[in-house]
Amino acid sequence: MRTDCGCGCGGDATRTSAFVRPRFFAGQLLTEDDLSLLVEYTTAKARLHNRSLYGPGVICGLAVTCDPCGGGTVAVHPGHALDCAGNDIVVPCTERVDVTALVRERRISALGVDCGEDCDDDGGRRYGLYVRYRELPVEPVAPYATEEPCPSPGCVPSRIQEGYRFVVKCDDFEDHRHNPGTRLLMTLGDLARADQARTRDRRLGLYTDALTVASLGTGRAFRFDAADAQRYATAFAWLRDNAGGEGPPAPPTAREMTEHVRALAAAVARYDTYDAAGQAQLARDYPDLATVREARSTLGTACGRLNGADLEAAWPDPLRAGIARAVVTETAARVVPERGDPDAPLEVRMLAQGTPLGHALRVEFRADLGLIREWLLCRLDQATDLTDCALRQDIAALDVPPPLPSPPPDSTEKATIAEVQRIAEAAAALGTAVRRFLTDAACATLNPPCGDCTDTDVLLAHLELDGCDVVRVCSATREQVLPGGSAYGEWLPKLYRLRELAGRVCCRPVPRHQKPTLPSEGPVARPYADGLLGDWPRTGDLEEMLSLLLTPAPGETPPKALHEQVYTTPSEVTDSMQELARLRTRVADLTAAVEGLRAQLGSAQTQVSHLEERVSSRAPDPSGESAQEPDQTPDQPPGQAAEPAKPPAKRTRSSRTRKPGETP
Repeated sequence: MRTDCGCGCGGDATRTSAFVRPRFFAGQLLTEDDLSLLVEYTTAKARLHNRSLYGPGVICGLAVTCDPCGGGTVAVHPGHALDCAGNDIVVPCTERVDVTALVRERRISALGVDCGEDCDDDGGRRYGLYVRYRELPVEPVAPYATEEPCPSPGCVPSRIQEGYRFVVKCDDFEDHRHNPGTRLLMTLGDLARADQARTRDRRLGLYTDALTVASLGTGRAFRFDAADAQRYATAFAWLRDNAGGEGPPAPPTAREMTEHVRALAAAVARYDTYDAAGQAQLARDYPDLATVREARSTLGTACGRLNGADLEAAWPDPLRAGIARAVVTETAARVVPERGDPDAPLEVRMLAQGTPLGHALRVEFRADLGLIREWLLCRLDQATDLTDCALRQDIAALDVPPPLPSPPPDSTEKATIAEVQRIAEAAAALGTAVRRFLTDAACATLNPPCGDCTDTDVLLAHLELDGCDVVRVCSATREQVLPGGSAYGEWLPKLYRLRELAGRVCCRPVPRHQKPTLPSEGPVARPYADGLLGDWPRTGDLEEMLSLLLTPAPGETPPKALHEQVYTTPSEVTDSMQELARLRTRVADLTAAVEGLRAQLGSAQTQVSHLEERVSSRAPDPSGESAQEPDQTPDQPPGQAAEPAKPPAKRTRSSRTRKPGETP
C-alpha cells in the first residue's frame, strides 16, 4: 500500500511534473484540451532542449549590412536564432529595417508622447538592433454550436503564426555566457574576505606542526646538523658586518636583517636545547659554535636597531609584520641572554624551528581561529549546493580557544603547554575544514546551472547613427550558438584541464592533517621553516583548479563577483507587467471578436444579395406577363402546392470550409 507522506518516501517525487503529455486510446472522446495539451507538450520540450543544450544566440546567417541606398535603413539577411526562452526565430528572406523609425517608436513608447524629434542633431548615438520572437493568432473560423454555457462569440483564430519583429535598445547588451568562476564566487562570497580567511589559515598552517612538536617532550633537544651550522655561520657573518650603525635601518635593510636574525636565533636556540655535555660535543663537531657568546651579543645589537625600525613599512602585510615583531621580541628575550631562557622551554623550542611565538602572536592566532571559523559557518549558512554534508556539523563542534585582549607592547608572557596544544589542534582541524570547503566549492562549478531568462531579445548588431543615417554596423560581438551551448562556449578550452584536476580532487577523501610524531629517544629532527617571512605560495591540484576558474584567459569573460544582498523586482514593476499581460490578452480576444464580426458581416451581405436576387426575380414583368406564384414552380400544375424552399446553407468558416468528418 502506497503512502503519500509528502517527503519523497520510496523515491517518489514530491512535486508535480513539469511535463504532462496526453495518452490516447480507442473510443476516446477527443476535445480541444487533449489536442492543445499535445501541442503544448511538444512545443515546451523543443524549447527546453533549445535553451538547455544550445543557449541563446545566432545559429547561422542574420548578417546585418548597410542598405545600398544608405540613410537610416539596414538590411537583415536570412538566418536562424534562438532566444533565451528556447524559441526559434527564423528570418526567411532579407528584411529592410528602418532604424530611424524604430528609434522614434522607442522614444514614443518610453515618453508616452510624440515630441516630433526624428533624429539627433549631435550624432554619434549607438543602439543595439535586436530581433524578438512573437506569436500571432490567425485564420479565424466560426466554431460549431456546443452545449457550453458561455460559448466563444464570433470566430476564433485556428492557427498560431510564429513570427518576429525588430527592435532597437540602448547599447548595453548583457552577455548570457556563464563563466564557471561566477558560481565559485557565489559560494566564496566577498573575495577579499575569503582571501583574508585563507591567508590567515595559511599562516596558521606554517605554525601547526611546530606548535605540536614544541608542546610534546619539552625536555627533548632539537637536532643540530650541518645545515644548521651553515645557517649559523652565514647569518652571523652578515649580522656582524651590518648589525652595527646608528639609527633604525631602512625598510629593505630591515627585512634582510630580520631574516638573518631569525636564522641565527634558530641555530642558537637549537644549541640551547642541549645540556652542557651536548653543547660541548657540538662545539667539537662544529668549531664555529665557539663564537656563540659573540653571536648572542650581535643578536642583541641587531634587535636593538630593529626595535626602532618601521616594521609595518618593511612588511605592509600585517600578518608578516606580526611574525617579524615576534622574531625581534622573542630573540631578545629568549636567546640574547647567556644560556638562553631555561624557564621558557616552549618559546625556545619554537625559535629553534624558526617559528617564533610571542604573546602578541598568540593573541593574533586566537583571533584568526575565530575569524576563519565564523567565515566558514557564514558561507555554509548561505551555500545552496553543498555536497560535504557533515562539514558544517564538524566546524560547529570544533573547540576554538576564545580570543585574548591585546597585550602590552613587547610583552614576553610565556605560553602554557595546554594553550599551545589547543591552538595547534584547532588550527589543524580548521585547516582541514577550509580545504574541504574549497574542494566542495571548486568541484560544484563543474555542474552547469540553468540559465535565468529575463530578456528574450537576441542581439543582431551594434549600430552607430549620425543624425538619421546609420554610419556603422558591427556584428562581431553578438552571441553565437556554439557546440556545447553558447553559455559555456568560452569554457571549453579549459574544460579538459579542469576535468583532469577534478579527477584528482573531487569525489575523493580530503587529505587530513597528519599529526607529527616524535622519536622514542634522541634529538628531535625538525626542519627550519624557510620562507616564513617571504611569499606563501599556494600549490597543489586544488589551488591550480581555483586559479584556473578565477583567472580569465585572453578574451574570456571575467567572472562576476556577486553581492551579498538579494535583489528582487519591485512589486510595482511586477504588478505593471501582470496588468500589461492581461491587457494584451484582452486585446487578442477583442481582435478575434472583431474578426468574427467581420465574418458574420460577410455572411449577412451574402444573404442580402440572395434576397435581392429573389426579390428582383418576382418583380412584375414590364411586358405585361404576370409573375408566377411564389409557391409554384414553372413546371408545376396550377392548384398544386409547391414544396417549401430549403433555406440557404450557413457558412461556418470565413477563409476555408470544414471537410466532412473533420474533427471540430
